[in-house]
Amino acid sequence: MATGALLSQAARRLEGKVAVITGGAGGIGESTASLFSKHGARVIIADIRDDLGKSVCKDLGPETASFVHCDVSSESDIKNAIATAVDKHGKLDIMVNNAAIGDPSKASILDNDKADFEKVISVNLTGVFLGTKHAARAMIPSQRGSIINLGSVCSSVGGVASHAYTSSKHAVLGLTRNVAAELGRYGVRINCLSPYFILTPLTKAIFQIDEDAGVRVYSNMDGVTLRQEDVAEAALYLGSDESKYVSGHNLAVDGGFTTINPAFGLFARA
Repeated sequence: MATGALLSQAARRLEGKVAVITGGAGGIGESTASLFSKHGARVIIADIRDDLGKSVCKDLGPETASFVHCDVSSESDIKNAIATAVDKHGKLDIMVNNAAIGDPSKASILDNDKADFEKVISVNLTGVFLGTKHAARAMIPSQRGSIINLGSVCSSVGGVASHAYTSSKHAVLGLTRNVAAELGRYGVRINCLSPYFILTPLTKAIFQIDEDAGVRVYSNMDGVTLRQEDVAEAALYLGSDESKYVSGHNLAVDGGFTTINPAFGLFARA
């Protein structure tokens, strides 16, 4: 029994680390918060969905998880979320910039509205910029830390989602690479984590999906369905010391979607 307990403790890959997760009240953010806590991290869930966020914290336990209301497009809210982590736990080890929104699905750019475009950019890009900025401010003095920005297959290819969403996710990858060039000298790592399609409230809204009608999504990986828990596992790697020499990287969790053309070539599919 004692040996099993010791092995279990040794397997906790984030033991003693402190993480802030934006958009942590649901979807990929919630799965990430849950997995991080299982691996010994104390998590701050930063979200605008107060009831959901508090419910997640209750499930994870008050010693492990705390909630702070945070609109990521507001710099004061981001500063408060980071300050909550530092005040409560004395440091910040991991920042997961996960919060994102979509916009009305309008295929023609002629029909796209400036206000809708700017709203998506304010959350999906400006929110990541602010989270990165204030996480770096907390991490630089300790000369360590891991910042994880949630990208998408839309960070690498076009034609999958709206103009605003695709623009924001391309920019997140560019921001990640640029900040990695700066923060390496301080021992702070920053990476992009880019998943393929997962059926979440956000993707259902973006693609106007009726779940009851059935969903068929092309996958290069036969017999495998990507789930938000899989993305959380990738975030666990990037947040842990196992990835201590990984920075400026775009970790695609997409089954090869962004590296192949399924309609052409030796392995083309009908």
